[in-house]
Amino acid sequence: MQMMKAAAAFAVLAAAALPPAAQAQTQGQLVLAEGTLLSVSAEGKSEARPDLATINLGVTTEGQTAAAAVAENARRMNALIQALRRAGVAERDIQTANVSVYPQQQYVEGQQPRITGYQANNTVTAKVRNINNTGRVIDAAVGAGGNTVNGVSFSHADPDAQLDIARRAAIAEARRRAELYANALGMRVNRIVSVSEGGGYAPPMPVALERFAAAQDAAPTPISPGEIETRVSVNVTFELR
Repeated sequence: MQMMKAAAAFAVLAAAALPPAAQAQTQGQLVLAEGTLLSVSAEGKSEARPDLATINLGVTTEGQTAAAAVAENARRMNALIQALRRAGVAERDIQTANVSVYPQQQYVEGQQPRITGYQANNTVTAKVRNINNTGRVIDAAVGAGGNTVNGVSFSHADPDAQLDIARRAAIAEARRRAELYANALGMRVNRIVSVSEGGGYAPPMPVALERFAAAQDAAPTPISPGEIETRVSVNVTFELR
């Protein structure tokens, strides 16, 4: 076996160095390798504007008792959810993310902590399928009593479509490199012996949102979705003649 180093990761195996009737396996089938094998690793990517925004937001309230804090929280949370629906968020796209109640304690040196009240928290994730309305949805929630906004993440409603674009680009790059190496070796690409995918990655884009001023006459909270980069890597073995 002879290794050759270049800008792309690859390996060339001369058929003469293999046992007679050397075999390469692909997808459960045995394929006779009669020429020189070239293995190429390549990556493809897709860059596209996201079409789905996911917001994490909710209500934090305080009360002298846990029951009082929870009751006020429920009242304001119901108003927030109704505001989300009026802003165009479907019921199926609103999901509870966290519900909690904590005692608030006062610490004095040399004394046991003293409970001074309780804090209730309720947050939901809301999917906005028209990302142009993301800012208006946030403003509607804040205007209805929401006082916790943990951020926005952007993604693709159909991530496989972007992965497929990246896959095609990866295969095209692998073939381009194979043709380049074959030409440098004075050979030609005869066929593809095997293909494997190293995995694809299309991370959601988080946007931190820390504070909002609720004002009816103000412009919607500005949101910039940018573009999401989706990557796929492939390993392709070609037979050269």
